[in-house]
Amino acid sequence: MEVAKVLHMNGGIGEASYAKNSLIAKKVILMTKSIRDEAITALYRNLSPETICIADLGCSSGPNTFLTISRLIQTIYEECKSDGQKQSPEFHVFLNDLPGNDFNTIFRSLTAFYDDLRKQMRDGFDPNCFVTGVAGSFYTRLFPSKSLHFVHSSYSLQWISQVPHGIEDNKGNIYVSRTSPPTVVKAYYELYERDFATFLKYRSKELVKGGRMILTMLGRKNEDLYSKGCYYVLEPLAMALKELVAMGLIEEEKVNSFNIPIYSPSPAEVKYVVEKEGSFTIDVLETSELCIDVSDETCGNTGPSDAQNDLHLCRVQEMVTPQDCSNGEYNVAHCLRAVTESLLVSHFGTELNMDQVFNKCREIFVNCMAKEKTTFTNVIISMTKRN
Repeated sequence: MEVAKVLHMNGGIGEASYAKNSLIAKKVILMTKSIRDEAITALYRNLSPETICIADLGCSSGPNTFLTISRLIQTIYEECKSDGQKQSPEFHVFLNDLPGNDFNTIFRSLTAFYDDLRKQMRDGFDPNCFVTGVAGSFYTRLFPSKSLHFVHSSYSLQWISQVPHGIEDNKGNIYVSRTSPPTVVKAYYELYERDFATFLKYRSKELVKGGRMILTMLGRKNEDLYSKGCYYVLEPLAMALKELVAMGLIEEEKVNSFNIPIYSPSPAEVKYVVEKEGSFTIDVLETSELCIDVSDETCGNTGPSDAQNDLHLCRVQEMVTPQDCSNGEYNVAHCLRAVTESLLVSHFGTELNMDQVFNKCREIFVNCMAKEKTTFTNVIISMTKRN
């Protein structure tokens, strides 16, 4: 599977679109606001560029696309205002995703985005923001040398560049699960390490000296190899596919050869690759937790982290609540479809009835998964380019 040619979140604004099913991603973006504010403020104070060039990698489409950018611009506006400046710098924003992304919806939203920016800016400040779409894999070079000041990516770097080779023994699984053989876990990790090192190498060429980068990815809080977040989201799909095999609707061999190119790293794994690659200084390395709780109870404390003592880890809890669900904002089957449908279509073709698959997923979630409180662990790293 050539992931760069196949993978994309569902476009448009329909019921199965990513735009309508990205509540978790939105909450994660909001949870990391203080880290972004600190980084962009430090960048502006140290470099004072007349034009701040910002890249958001894995931007997708929908309301979250401009959420980070508008908050960054607002932070610089407040900084300029507090210093008595009469004008903020200009902003050149690059929105990047794979070629299959729904860039048309993004461009159609630009007018509303600019209008919202003007409403936020007071006292005669003009936002002077210019937006460019950049299609391509972030595991390749995307920008000219030393052309960026700030790079942001949220909930994208858990996607690796391809399905690893040599994982034929991962039968009955569609990701790294507790029943995956050690050889499969090793293959996924080694590809993640190579991909992340490549990502860092290219971003180091594109960022100016002293440039900042903040990455947030679905991860693990310690060295337990299995992500509860992945289990919660992907296991209903694995179970649904097995049920369709039992019903004779799809071939078992076809299901056994389907794997999703996702790896959820631990803070220690992220730290190891950054330090080994060597282009960046780590300013912040934290985990945050997002609790999926569709009962009326609250999510309890998860206890201390087992990660290495030299890592700075901060527990920040946010929740997807029953109110979110009753408002129609969170539907696990729709969310799953918005994220994985492109991969399923590429692998199974017209043989697979997507409505049938995700109706099964919804049944499984309601009958099994929704009875459990589930915590998504997010790994957040803020870095500065060395030289």
